[in-house]
Amino acid sequence: MSYILPIHNILRWAVLLFGVWTLLNALTGVFSKRNYTGTDNKANLFFMISCDIQLLIGLILYFNGVWFESLKANAKAVMDNAGPRFFAMEHVLMMIIAWLLVHVGRSMVKRTDIDAQKHKRSLIYFGIAIVIILAMIPWPFRHADIARPLLRQF
Repeated sequence: MSYILPIHNILRWAVLLFGVWTLLNALTGVFSKRNYTGTDNKANLFFMISCDIQLLIGLILYFNGVWFESLKANAKAVMDNAGPRFFAMEHVLMMIIAWLLVHVGRSMVKRTDIDAQKHKRSLIYFGIAIVIILAMIPWPFRHADIARPLLRQF
């Protein structure tokens, strides 16, 4: 299990990279009124795939790690402390919501034939997902109980 957490940490950068790429494509598409291209489709597909892999690794970590066990053992103590609560509840639930937004967004984009609508839907769904993802990453500048390094060592 010791190698899974660094992989989860490194993969966050892929999620962010593809998410920003998707968001920039949506922004330029909305403001320049350009056609929805294969590049736009690939960007949000890669964003979705990276989120899928990240969620899978995250769930493996969660259910095989200390956070789920501590929540089962003493939920009140976990909920009373910011650090354990963040990893046992907030991080997991909000990242699942972001993952759902990415999937719903991709589905909504694929359902419409109007290029302007595709860009707008991409901007809305993927934009909200990126904001949630950025808010729920345990950045080094966060509270000491939550903060984690930018890159973990293997």
